[in-house]
Amino acid sequence: MLRVENLVKDYATGFLKKKVRVLNGVNLTVNKGEIFGFVGPNGAGKTTTFKVILGFVSLTSGSIELMGEPLGDVEVKRNIGYLPENPFFYDYLTGEELLHYMGELHGLNGDSLSKRIDELLEKVNMTHAKKIQLRKYSKGMLQRVGIAQALINDPQFLILDEPMSGLDPIGQREIKELILEQKEKGKTVLLSSHILSDVEALCDRVAIIINGRVVKTGELGRLFEGIHTNYEMLLRGGDQEALNNLGDLNVEVAKRAGLTVLKFDENVKSRVLDVVSDSGGDIVSLHPLRKSLEGLFVEEAKKDSHIET
Repeated sequence: MLRVENLVKDYATGFLKKKVRVLNGVNLTVNKGEIFGFVGPNGAGKTTTFKVILGFVSLTSGSIELMGEPLGDVEVKRNIGYLPENPFFYDYLTGEELLHYMGELHGLNGDSLSKRIDELLEKVNMTHAKKIQLRKYSKGMLQRVGIAQALINDPQFLILDEPMSGLDPIGQREIKELILEQKEKGKTVLLSSHILSDVEALCDRVAIIINGRVVKTGELGRLFEGIHTNYEMLLRGGDQEALNNLGDLNVEVAKRAGLTVLKFDENVKSRVLDVVSDSGGDIVSLHPLRKSLEGLFVEEAKKDSHIET
């Protein structure tokens, strides 16, 4: 669906027009029918990448192919839906009028457009506010109608920049369900989000961008390969003197609800089990602590001396 190769974007800034490189050889491939996550710290280049893909700003060098066509193909653009990070709409319009306007820009009209508007307003739970001017909308309401306008043309490719921004937990759940529904319909979604747990829950693959460079990309399972797993054990009873020896293995020992809680690295797992067995304690549970995209993201950010974490 999308192929980005060696994308470079420079901006000229200041009186002397000094060149600042925002994107430095970005490579991305988004497959048809997948949800692809694009994450990174503020200023890493996520939104700039989206803007170049959409043709809002020109690229300095590199190439972009979208739906098998070169960047700028008009027919391809008809099949794209876009939610900007900070959507700004004509605030004197009502929600219904905004969607009608956006639909007409895509060549839609008549009863089919009216029906589509009603369907989308219901999907984003905004039917009750369709006659209200956007200037009276809350941040969450604007986000909902922004997602609706991104879907007005029933696009094959969705680009969503921070789709959960400003939404309450109920709204986040509803929008996640809506995004997954698009995938079920065979649509392709490229999204960025600072809510990394949502990226984990939604995305088939993820790319991490730091300072304009993609430093990691792939399926989450593969990205986590080689990262040590920590374990947590809940233990009932056991000889306390024997358990005290676990300190030599760098095991964290704590108490919780009458149980002993042990946290340790996988490298000492077998030795911890031996000590626990000798102590006579009963293992209530033993499970790996969940590897997270957040942990991977922070790890990659720390590798760059320009990123403070």
